[in-house]
Amino acid sequence: MTGRRAVVVGASHAGAQLAASLRQGGWKGEIVLVGDEGTLPYQRPPMSKAYLAGKNTLDQLAIRSAAFYAKQEITLLDDSVQAVDRTDGRVTLSRGGSLAYDELALCTGARVRRLAAPGADLCGVHYLRTAADVELIREAASPGRRAVIIGGGYIGLETAASLSGLGLQVSVLEATERVLGRVTAPEVSAFFDRIHREEAVDVRTKATVEELVGTDRVQGVVLAGGETVPADLVIIGIGVEPNTELAAAAGLQVDDGVVIDDHARTSDPAIVAAGDCTSHLMTRYGRRIRLESVSSATEQAKVAAATACGKSQRITALPWFWSDQYDVKLQIAGINTGYDEIVLNGDPAEGRDFTCYYLRRGELIAADCVNRPRDFMFSKQVIIRGGQVGRDELALQAVG
Repeated sequence: MTGRRAVVVGASHAGAQLAASLRQGGWKGEIVLVGDEGTLPYQRPPMSKAYLAGKNTLDQLAIRSAAFYAKQEITLLDDSVQAVDRTDGRVTLSRGGSLAYDELALCTGARVRRLAAPGADLCGVHYLRTAADVELIREAASPGRRAVIIGGGYIGLETAASLSGLGLQVSVLEATERVLGRVTAPEVSAFFDRIHREEAVDVRTKATVEELVGTDRVQGVVLAGGETVPADLVIIGIGVEPNTELAAAAGLQVDDGVVIDDHARTSDPAIVAAGDCTSHLMTRYGRRIRLESVSSATEQAKVAAATACGKSQRITALPWFWSDQYDVKLQIAGINTGYDEIVLNGDPAEGRDFTCYYLRRGELIAADCVNRPRDFMFSKQVIIRGGQVGRDELALQAVG
């Protein structure tokens, strides 16, 4: 492989892991990791948690040190890719020039979904995805100021917890009937609603945003009923969209993400992909799924690197996720889509620890474990071995 070049597009979790795994997997040629943030690849989940709260510096959140990339002879290129020429095996760079490649990996990640409402472009309105986004929010996050968060998903609630801890007056506006409504059972939603209210966060559901108002900068958020929620800063957290334009323009198959097989190959066998930008058929759940998960991005990247090195590995790991809010650590094993029954261990209406098990046709498919790491490990093991477990065993499962 000496003299050959692998180009990794996107200095994300997936991109950083893929570049490292290429070298570890025996790739002897050049490795170029292309990213446009001007920083070392860093951990993204802490952006709405520890980094926003000021508990970590960006250097502390680097996935690997500059010395690692230098030692492994991985070139970090501060640029982005405009186009892929599959015929010539070449990518066009945004800042001019191009790079020939022998192996290409797409790790283009996702971008924030923009709010389509008048006033969303006012000064003081922020999105939270990158370190640069967080730095702008922190500059505005003075104690006593009024922060309005649009969106009651994980990013919105994590941001609410961080800003509340910094001494801001925080309101969360969720358009649907409950926070986390798309990803959890009603009992889990009610728990998170409760703990945020206990921390003095103003949580509003069925709160449809009509417009954002202000003169030089945002001063309020107008709801459908006519009420204006005062705001000194607004953070919009209404989800993300996969960055698939590059792949689509190159003629690769896209279906809510760049389509990959079990070996992380795209519809072009010479191109692999990994991370938040990908869509993968998961046999365990019987459908194609795009995961926004560090653990999945890491596994896909390792498999993609093995494929590029001519080795055979498969994407098989159980998806898992986590969220930190106040003194609460939520660990999620599996995906609960299609559940028809839940079993609760503990009372989500009291205290701050319990587990919600999700079953489908009597089999465990997922679990939300709140401050219960032992339940999380137990759930992963059961799901991996096929999900067969008695309801009494779930109800009596020891906590820890």
